[in-house]
Amino acid sequence: MKILHTGDWHIGKIVNEFSMIEDQEFALEQLIEVVKEEKPNVIVIAGDIYDRSIPPVEAVELLDRIFSTILLDLNTPILAIAGNHDSAERLSFASRVLTQNGLHIAGGFSKEIKKITLEGDKGPVNFYLLPYADPKEIRHVLEDHDITNHDNAMKKIIDSIREDIQEGTKNVLVAHGYITNMRENNDENKATIEIPLDEIMTSDSERPLSIGGTDIIRGGYFDCFHYTALGHLHAPQRVGSDRMRYSGSLLKYSFSETNHKKGVTIVNIDETGEISVQIKQLKPKRDMRIIKGPLNELINPSVYEGTNLEDYIYAVLTDEEELIDPISKLRAVYPNIMGLSRETAAIREESRTSAAEGYQHKSKLELFREFYHSITGRVLEEKRLDVVREVIQEVEKEGR
Repeated sequence: MKILHTGDWHIGKIVNEFSMIEDQEFALEQLIEVVKEEKPNVIVIAGDIYDRSIPPVEAVELLDRIFSTILLDLNTPILAIAGNHDSAERLSFASRVLTQNGLHIAGGFSKEIKKITLEGDKGPVNFYLLPYADPKEIRHVLEDHDITNHDNAMKKIIDSIREDIQEGTKNVLVAHGYITNMRENNDENKATIEIPLDEIMTSDSERPLSIGGTDIIRGGYFDCFHYTALGHLHAPQRVGSDRMRYSGSLLKYSFSETNHKKGVTIVNIDETGEISVQIKQLKPKRDMRIIKGPLNELINPSVYEGTNLEDYIYAVLTDEEELIDPISKLRAVYPNIMGLSRETAAIREESRTSAAEGYQHKSKLELFREFYHSITGRVLEEKRLDVVREVIQEVEKEGR
């Protein structure tokens, strides 16, 4: 069976006051082209279809248009779950009517996990659709007061699914959360704790599910599935092996994601249950980039020639002197600039001058050199040092 795994579309998202609808439509049109080319047996959407519980009208219209094309024109079924950004009730609305056209949505959490069986060219595959739910909600629905966090809530749910899984069947889980492989720290001198085994990539655009690490779920719970299609983390990545993957978000939604390669995951499950994975990248209408340098260089045609000036830009200015209205000058070249900062300001926050320690024993020149470095992050050049030295000498002469 061929599965197209995607998620975290966040339709209707606004980034730094810029609506992403046009960019999302551009990416979703490419996704439709991937469906035409790959002809998957099913499309799996692992949550966060919308960016907020009450999506804007244009977001609903875009989703309706994309779903209609996939379901009716391309005759490809869709399996989707609610993520932490979605409204379970709104996603579930009319799902019974749409089921006859191949749309299966798990919006709200219930005791009976929705199970959809689809026929592939290598036999049937069972899909378990597990929508995101807060541990308090899961505790209430399951009437289990031992559930206190995302990890033990997931363990209870997977244990119940295991009872339904029959030997010799192929099974896929669709879930939404922060999942990583864990291992114990066995240092006798320290308390036994669970620490991440994988280097999981997170992004600034992901909404925390809880405070203090209680959102982390052990990946070992999912070994009963041939494939686990995950949503929530925006970087495309695997968890331990290709049997458990995040497809990543549809687009870059923060400047912490500038190095991400966004796309969709094509998963093939053969007759023995073995997995093979292929990543299909999507080209954005506007990329999200960080540019850095002096203001006059960044707005120089020789520097930006050949780049997409419509990209979303964050500028880091390295000028030492004061600048007059730099954002307007940048916007004249980069109309979609989202923000800027001064490198010196960032360094100023992180660096503290060492002049405070032992300042009584340091010369004025040494104190100024340390002050200059703490403010600019640079070593004072010798020719400038000579100027400062002369100024100090003149001041000291006048003070005598």
